[in-house]
Formats: sequence, structure tokens, C-alpha cells
Amino acid sequence: MTTSRSEDRTPMADPLPLPGTPETRTATHGRTPPEAAVRRRVTVPLRAPDGYETRADVFTFDGLVDGKEHLALGLGDWQRSLRRAAAVGRGTLVRAHSECLTGDVLGSLRCDCGPQLREALERVTEVGGFVLYLRQEGRGIGLYAKLDAYALQDDGLDTYAANRSLGHADDERDYAAAAQMLRTLGAHRVALLSNNPDKAVQLEAYGVEVTERVPTRVHLSAANAGYLTAKVRHTAHTIDLPSVVPEAADG
Repeated sequence: MTTSRSEDRTPMADPLPLPGTPETRTATHGRTPPEAAVRRRVTVPLRAPDGYETRADVFTFDGLVDGKEHLALGLGDWQRSLRRAAAVGRGTLVRAHSECLTGDVLGSLRCDCGPQLREALERVTEVGGFVLYLRQEGRGIGLYAKLDAYALQDDGLDTYAANRSLGHADDERDYAAAAQMLRTLGAHRVALLSNNPDKAVQLEAYGVEVTERVPTRVHLSAANAGYLTAKVRHTAHTIDLPSVVPEAADG
């Protein structure tokens, strides 16, 4: 680890084109991003709204390519998991979770972000690994723009069409900083807890081996059915939705 200061499993998906055109990609696309360093490590006890408790070693970093304050949460026996990955080639379980204030904090039912984060905390704690909390709200367009997109979704657009109507790409997230964080922590080989094939494609492009994708559970409700359906149809998310989902406005 570089320091500056104190079960269902899915094979790796076929490569997809990297979406969006965030500024960081102009500097990192096609090559491994530079080394980062751990800035600080602190232990934080965590309690989810449903009462689930765990402890996290929370890491901050220097030298991330996008300059944002991303966090890595080391959960369970993450050090043993790293040793096992190095010894037998099985990836350390990792969830790269994009910040969602409305879902993670306010409990919005328009998406599945909050339930996915809660699930990740428990599943990663059980086997040891990391949850990366990435500051890229609204698939990279920011909180206000995401709420603008909500208004367009209320008028009938799906989540991707709403982004495009606002002049954004379908998904503007870039995972170069996530790859830097993982490599800095020694997680060069990971099992990625995600339904999104693009996360795996990008991490591989940025120098992190993804041995498998591990789907999250399906967090389906009448309020987020349109949103989840759009993710399956437009960006090939591996969400096992029923053939008929509840009728609902997209989120």
C-alpha cells in the first residue's frame, strides 16, 4: 500500500465503448493513471438506518486525477482478502458506488442507490474488501442537473433521454480515480459488485484486473421500475427484472 501520511456471479462482460467525455478522461484514456497515495486512514463505526452495524477503515487520498474527495471503506478482513487475492488469484470484493444524496441519504425511492449501498456494506463486510464512495452525483452531471433531469422524467423522458435533453451524455462517470484508489490499496485484482458492465470495462482499461462481476440484488419497486428498466435497455445492466414491471414514472 502506498502511503504519504500517517451468490450469484457473472463472468467479465464483453468490452463496451467508454461513455461520456469527462475532462479526466482526456488525460487518462488509454493509459494507466499515475500513482496516488493514502493521505489518511481512520476507523469509523457505521450504522445503517435498518440497524445493521459494521466498522470501516476509511481512507482518503492524495494525487487523484480528478481532484475530488473520494473515499475507500475497508470492510471486514480486507487485508486477508488482499492476501488471498495475491495468493490464489481470486479478486477482492469491491463495490464502486457513485454518490447519490437523494438515494443514499434522503432515502429516495426513485432509484436503487440507497439499497445497493446498504447491501454492499454487508456483503463486503462478510468476506472482506472495499466500498469506494465516489463523488460523481447523477452519473457525473451533479446534483442540481440530476434534479433537473427528474423534472424531465416527470414529463415522460427516461433517465438517459433526460440527460441528453440537458446537453449531457448518458453517463459521464470516469473511473480513473477509482482505479488509482484500488491500486494504491493493493487491490490489483477485484471481483466487482456491480450490475453495470461499463465499470468493469473502465477499471480494466485503467489497470485493475476484474476477475468477475457479482450482480447486486434486485431492489425493484413501483417507484423505480422505469429507472431500472431503462438501465437494462440502454446500458445493458445485469438486473434480473420480471418481464412485466409495475407501471411507474421513471427516476
